[in-house]
Amino acid sequence: MSEPTGVVFPQVDGRRSTAATGRAVVADALAPVDPVGAAAAARETSWRSGYLTHFRRLVEAGLARPEDARAVAAAGLASLHERMRWRDPDGREVRLDAALGGVAGSPADRLGTEVVEGTGRADTALTLPYRGRRLAGDDLRRQLDTWVADGVVEPSLREAVTAVLENPSWLRLEGRTVVVLGAGAEMGPLRALLRWGATVAAVDLPRPELWGRVLEEARTGAGRVLVPALPGRSALAERAGVDLVHDLPTATGWVAGVEGGLVLGNYVYADGATNVRVSTAVDALTRTVRGARPDTALAFLATPTDVFAVPGEAVEASVRAYAARRTSKVLRVPLRTLSGGRLLRRNYRPGEDPGLNDSVVLQQGPNYLLAKRLQRWRATTARAEGATVSFKIAPPTRTRSVVKNRALAAAYAGAHRFGVEVFEPGTANTLMAALLVHDLVAGPPALEHPWQDEAWGAAHGGLWRSAYDPRSALGLAALLGAASARP
Repeated sequence: MSEPTGVVFPQVDGRRSTAATGRAVVADALAPVDPVGAAAAARETSWRSGYLTHFRRLVEAGLARPEDARAVAAAGLASLHERMRWRDPDGREVRLDAALGGVAGSPADRLGTEVVEGTGRADTALTLPYRGRRLAGDDLRRQLDTWVADGVVEPSLREAVTAVLENPSWLRLEGRTVVVLGAGAEMGPLRALLRWGATVAAVDLPRPELWGRVLEEARTGAGRVLVPALPGRSALAERAGVDLVHDLPTATGWVAGVEGGLVLGNYVYADGATNVRVSTAVDALTRTVRGARPDTALAFLATPTDVFAVPGEAVEASVRAYAARRTSKVLRVPLRTLSGGRLLRRNYRPGEDPGLNDSVVLQQGPNYLLAKRLQRWRATTARAEGATVSFKIAPPTRTRSVVKNRALAAAYAGAHRFGVEVFEPGTANTLMAALLVHDLVAGPPALEHPWQDEAWGAAHGGLWRSAYDPRSALGLAALLGAASARP
């Protein structure tokens, strides 16, 4: 097997071990505030099955004081950048910062920029596709009220989306260029931003079929798209794109030269260990570009299937739901007894403030969680440095990457029986784009603790306010949803 190139895991004992690197990064992140937890992570011998305890501890260790959470984030980022490597095609390996030295001050060496102007008319009001309708005005307000009442989103999301609804001129994001890293992602804001007339710099892999879709969105939309492309006379879809993992210095140089007030939006995803590689590449690009252009804003979408601290109000709602569930009177006790206490556990202990919600789906694995945690750490440190940061928890969504996993697709199909709403991609990505607009124009509130920043405006789909610990209900949801799960 040939050695990988580009952004790579370091060699540990003669091989590129994702488990050894993940374990070491988590241990390093814990070390400043939780030496005991750091030692436990470093000693973990079954990382692929035992990782969750240590990722939970990363959140718990930062709860006591805001500076503790920031110390965890800074140490985790430093460890990852110290360990990950850049390997060129000739086999030479260097640190990532060495590979990117001076890149942001010079133009991309191979990529030009082509501009695609949309031919459509910009939407002048916020609308949201939902269950076969397009909600606007009072209909959208009522749906926001319903989601809040049902515990599907936090009340602060309603506040933010209502502000955008009442200020439609915000939608164009005048004077800003949103760099959409992962332009073809289902959860990304590309389509909504172009419908609203914004300027977008689209970055994704050089795959003609992918760019055919992106360019069609660009031409039929009302916005303006900047496309990184090789010179030549062939169709733009065949020349567009750049590989962040294998061509990081070129991609970084191109992004650093993009016009307008820069917003770096991270919407990348890949399977397995590649997810860590591409997320590390994006973080290295982000750090380099922000070094050259400190006023750059950042945007992230967090997965709801992670560990988060949640407000006491959400804990109280969950406790009330637990007491009110009909299954508590008929099925809960025998199910818990037969399962040895694993099924239908309560979500929180009454009175927790903040509570700790653990919605991790174990099948997604430690690489997925490390890649997502990296984004949370960057959001925390950048916010502490004074950057504008839009970090939003997106709802459970029927994306292609989810429904191709049959067990997860079945669980999503049965999730409504446990108070969890799973969104369609068009609803979720438009809602998240509206929150991005709010944060860039109005700004998220200044909160005391990083966990509060993460929780503000969260669209967790009901996972935070559900009666039951999500993993203790996941198997039952899958059984109930198997018949209706989409292929």
